[in-house]
Amino acid sequence: MWRLATLTSLVLAPMWASASDLPRVVSVNACTDQLVMLLADPGQVISLSQLSDDPRASVLTETARQFSKNNGQAESIAVDNPDVVVANVYDDPSLIGLLRAIGIEVVQFPVTTALSDIPDEIRMMGDILKQQARADEIASDLERDLAALTEPDDTAPLAAFFFPNGYALGAGTLSHDIVTAAGARNLSVELGFQGNGTLSLEQVILNQPDLLIGARPFDGFSLSENMATHPALSAFPVLNTSVDWVCGTPFVMRAVSEVADRITDLRRD
Repeated sequence: MWRLATLTSLVLAPMWASASDLPRVVSVNACTDQLVMLLADPGQVISLSQLSDDPRASVLTETARQFSKNNGQAESIAVDNPDVVVANVYDDPSLIGLLRAIGIEVVQFPVTTALSDIPDEIRMMGDILKQQARADEIASDLERDLAALTEPDDTAPLAAFFFPNGYALGAGTLSHDIVTAAGARNLSVELGFQGNGTLSLEQVILNQPDLLIGARPFDGFSLSENMATHPALSAFPVLNTSVDWVCGTPFVMRAVSEVADRITDLRRD
């Protein structure tokens, strides 16, 4: 489904072009970090966020280890004199405002809410970095993969997001798009959820989903996880999300493939 080998070669291959005439960039967000690593020549990257090499936040942790990290503070970023800082629309407004006040260009990326948004966001980063050809190659490959997907019908398996505290994701979210692209219906949407909300344990059990979509527990213990691990759910197959689900990068197609494979297994049973 997804051209993993092509993308991997783009990330890992040495970039021979000189970065001397290309914009030098600082990223302060885990999602913009990944787009920068996919598209920039190494010499363009001044620093990435401190989450860039955290496997719980980024797909490209191995690649991130070669780059410096910033502390998200305007003073230290300004000392590096970047041509542009890339961030998310929800990143610290005081940081963004101060950087702009001292004349540093900041470009904020939207929260990705649909698979169809991702090619445009890749090209947007390509424009910022002056890496349009590289961006268009990756975006075009992704567009071809997305065009091959079909919407699930009323007979498709039913998936239910059920994270700690019953947190669930509905229409207008990237996670919903991943599930439907993989061929499943989303219980949250069938119950009328727009954006995020919560499901009760009773709602999940009464609707008998074919698949629960949850979150891998972190070390330690949280009371919020009690619902998601309730014995009444033990009979339901569970697929835990990963960092592939979080950001608007081509790696979301691995999440689509994972859900699709699980759905194929369910249909065989």
